[in-house]
Amino acid sequence: MIDYPNYLNKIFYKLLQNNAHIIIVGGYVRDFLLHNNAQASKDIDIEIYNISSYEKLDTLLKEFGKVNSVGKSFGVCKLSLANIDLDFTLPRIDSKVASGHKGFEVEVKKDLDFSEASRRRDFTMNAIGFDVFKKEILDPHNGVKDLEKKILKMVDAKTFVDDPLRVLRAVQFCARFELKMDANLFNLCSQMIKKDMLLELPKERVYGEIKKLLLKSKRPSIGFKLLNKLKATIKIEANLFEVLDALANENITNIKTKEVLMLVLLSYKQDLEQTKKFISKLSNEIKLASRVSALVVNLPLALDLTKKEFSDYEVFKLATLVNIEEIFTLLKVIYGVDNKLYLRAKELGILNTKLPAIIKGRDLISLGLNPSRKFKTILDASYDAQMQGVFQTSSEAKEWLLANHLRLSV
Repeated sequence: MIDYPNYLNKIFYKLLQNNAHIIIVGGYVRDFLLHNNAQASKDIDIEIYNISSYEKLDTLLKEFGKVNSVGKSFGVCKLSLANIDLDFTLPRIDSKVASGHKGFEVEVKKDLDFSEASRRRDFTMNAIGFDVFKKEILDPHNGVKDLEKKILKMVDAKTFVDDPLRVLRAVQFCARFELKMDANLFNLCSQMIKKDMLLELPKERVYGEIKKLLLKSKRPSIGFKLLNKLKATIKIEANLFEVLDALANENITNIKTKEVLMLVLLSYKQDLEQTKKFISKLSNEIKLASRVSALVVNLPLALDLTKKEFSDYEVFKLATLVNIEEIFTLLKVIYGVDNKLYLRAKELGILNTKLPAIIKGRDLISLGLNPSRKFKTILDASYDAQMQGVFQTSSEAKEWLLANHLRLSV
C-alpha cells in the first residue's frame, strides 16, 4: 500500500469517472518503499491509461489548476497543487531517432499495458507502479526485489542506451541510496562512456545529476568511486573521498551553500583560473562561480590565520573577502582545525557578514565634501580604521573624520 496526499483523490475521482486507469509510478513509489515516508518526494508521476488524447487529459485536469503544456510532445500534463509537482503522463513508446535528449519519436498508446509501457524507464526500482483503484503494487520488472537486495538494475538494455544521461543517473542513484550497480549495468555504462556518448549531453543536464550526487548523498564518494571505475572524464582524486563524505554530513541547511562548498572541495587544490574553468564546464551560473572562486582563493589565507594568534583586524579583513562560517566549515572538514576562528567571528558578529561600515558617503557630504572619485579612497581608509578599532561609534567616527578628512580629501 502506497500512501499519497488525500487531496489527490478529487482529481483521481474525476479521472475515474472518465474510465481512466490511474497508476502512480517512478520516484514517489520508490522513495515510499525505501523510506516508508510519503512526504519524502515533492514530485509525483502518474500514468493515465484509457484516455484517448493529451487534449482530453488536459481538459479533465484544468478544473484543478493551471496545466503546464511544456511536456505536450511527450504526452505529459504538468500540474502544481499544494507544493506538489504532478506529472500526468499518457502511456507511450519512445523511439530514438536522433542524438540528444530531444531526439525521440513519441507514440502515445492509451491501451498499452503497464508492463510494456514501463519498459521505457531506466531502472527497475523506477518502474514500480501503484494502481490507485486496486490499491496494489505493480512490479513487472522485479524492482521491489532489487530494492530489497540493494542492487541497481536497468529495465531494458535496448532502451537504456537511448539516453546517455542514464549513466550519470545510475551513479547518483547508487550514491544516494547506497546501492551496488548490477554487473550488466556497469558494463553497459562503461561501453557508453568509451563511445563518448556522454559528450552529446548539454552540460546543464550533466551538472543536474552531479548536483544530485553531491547534495542528496550521505556518501557522495560512492558515486565518484564509480565514476573513476567507469573511467568517466568526471572524476576526482581518491584523497578527496573522505572530506566529501564529511561535508555531506555537516548540518548545512541552505542547499545553495552546500552546493558551493561541495564544488570548492572538488576544486580547492587548483588555482583561480583552473577553478573558473572547472566551474564553467559545469554551469553558466555567474554567482556560483564567483562564490566558489572566492572561497578557493582565500582558503590558504584562512588556514594561515588558524595557525597563529590572529588579531580582530585580520578576522574583520577576512569577513570582507568571504563568508567566515562557510570557509570555517571547509577548514574543519579538510584540515580539522579548531573552532577559535569560528567563535571569535561569532563574538564579533561577522560570522555570515562583514562588519557594517559606520562611515558612509552621506557622512562625507554632511561634512561639506563634494562627491568625487576620491570618496572611495576616504571610505576605504575610514573602514580600515574602523576594523583596526580606531573608532567604534558614530560620534567617534565623526571626530576621526574631522581630524583626518582634510588630509584625505581633494
